[in-house]
Amino acid sequence: MSSTDLGSSDASGIASVKNLDMKLEVVVIPVSDVDRAKEFYASLGWRLDADVAAGDDFHLVQVTPPGSGCSVQFGTNITSATPGSAQGLYLIVPDVQAARDELVARGVEVSEVFHEGTRGARFHQAATGRVSGPAPDRGSYRSFASFSDPDGNSWLFQEVTTRLPGRIDTAETSFASASDLASALRRASAAHGEHEERTGEADPNWPDWYAEYMVAEQAGEELPA
Repeated sequence: MSSTDLGSSDASGIASVKNLDMKLEVVVIPVSDVDRAKEFYASLGWRLDADVAAGDDFHLVQVTPPGSGCSVQFGTNITSATPGSAQGLYLIVPDVQAARDELVARGVEVSEVFHEGTRGARFHQAATGRVSGPAPDRGSYRSFASFSDPDGNSWLFQEVTTRLPGRIDTAETSFASASDLASALRRASAAHGEHEERTGEADPNWPDWYAEYMVAEQAGEELPA
């Protein structure tokens, strides 16, 4: 079969074409003060990619969160949306408490780490359905923290350590940053320690075990015992 053969169906049920990448690379958010927004996102440690202006009628700034394949743009005359109307933008992190602590150290106001007591509470900052602390089992996708920029555009840290099946191409394993890789290695190390306790002996092939664990974890497949 060629690279243009029909593959699985998309969300509409229409057959999709294999190997045609569609990568989300930029999200535009509405702000009222471009310089203030630029200063805020710089304070988060986000990379400044572009700052282009043409008189008073056009100004575009692009920033990128650490390790992200998607950037954020804001500016003058680039969107008609109301400033502050971008809500619940996800930032996926391997350790939500560490991500929160880093922003707090930078002087950013961030909610406490929480999990949902009721469905959808993650999206509503004043909701009573937010329960303090990470999810009891520290399950992937279930622990959050939130913050907003000066206009009220809201961001949501979500802790993801193990992807749901089908979310990752099992033929490829990659990490967005050295921090993500280090977190995966720490989880593999802890799991391998339990493995050695069960077997009652040191495992000389621990690099292979680590590799199998990290690939399976990222793909959402069954982990090695």
